[in-house]
Amino acid sequence: MIDPLNALIIAAILTAISSWLFWPEKGLFWRWQQARQMTRRVLREDALKHIHDCEYHDRRPTVKSLAGSLRITDNEVSELLSEMQDHELVTFEGDQVKLSLQGRSYALHIIRAHRLWERYLADKTGYPEADWHSKSEHYEHLLTPADAEALANELGHPRYDPHGDPIPTAAGELAAIERLTLSNFPLDQPGRITHLEDEPEAVYAQLVAEGLHPGMSIRVVEVTPQRIVFWANGDEHILAPIIAANISVDTFSVEEAPEPVPHDHLNELKPNESVRVIGISKAIRGAERRRLMDLGILPGTTITAELRSPAGELTAYQVRGALIGLRDEQAALIDIEQGRL
Repeated sequence: MIDPLNALIIAAILTAISSWLFWPEKGLFWRWQQARQMTRRVLREDALKHIHDCEYHDRRPTVKSLAGSLRITDNEVSELLSEMQDHELVTFEGDQVKLSLQGRSYALHIIRAHRLWERYLADKTGYPEADWHSKSEHYEHLLTPADAEALANELGHPRYDPHGDPIPTAAGELAAIERLTLSNFPLDQPGRITHLEDEPEAVYAQLVAEGLHPGMSIRVVEVTPQRIVFWANGDEHILAPIIAANISVDTFSVEEAPEPVPHDHLNELKPNESVRVIGISKAIRGAERRRLMDLGILPGTTITAELRSPAGELTAYQVRGALIGLRDEQAALIDIEQGRL
């Protein structure tokens, strides 16, 4: 005969396990269901972005291109497109998939959320540039249209993201841009970087490591099948053509071209040397830029290198009577006059 106390304990344990598994909204089963639905929605939204990107650049989206972009199989893409057709997000003309009006509006909301979030990360936080895209890839799926509009208000309704891509308006208007890539830019012609492609991430990380950013003045001095050599804001850069193709540039007349100002970088300053600051590179944004300016690193400020750390990666500088420490990668983005004081 079963002991009533043991039966009561067993029943309580089973009830607790059942609650843990199936409690509405918070149980393990329901959380798994929500995660599964979220994953499916993310796939649909990423597919909408890919199709819109293809249409925007006059390319044809295919099952193969979607499979590569979403990292799923061709069969899974076919199932996904069938679902999207049922939701009236896409239409088919023969074997060609196209966005419906509803699908285009949805895609533009996701693109707007992504680019606004990148703008926020660039202007309001200290996250490194290489992290903006991946973080925005996550948050774009969490912002409602009302959230996106509130974020746009906070940022002052920016027209472009930090890479130079236009941000769709709340009404779904997206500026069309004709771009010339650096790999096709004419020799010895003044130009300006207007956009850095942030995919694939490995290529974008290399561009960030080069210190390139929209707004930099450039001049191409050598083009071969193996390399593109160009000057950007006084520094020489060498890239493979396939990498340079991810940089968009715009031309301007010789009269409009800014006169290059010869300069060094703060990390080149030796102990006990003093120099005046010319400016801070636009590659430093957001909280980090504000911190440097709050420390007094502004055009015309005199800075003296005091001492280097034993490892040689950190230098203490005298700035307006205060001693501050900067890493070499930070100091390399502060432009200084060539002549020492």
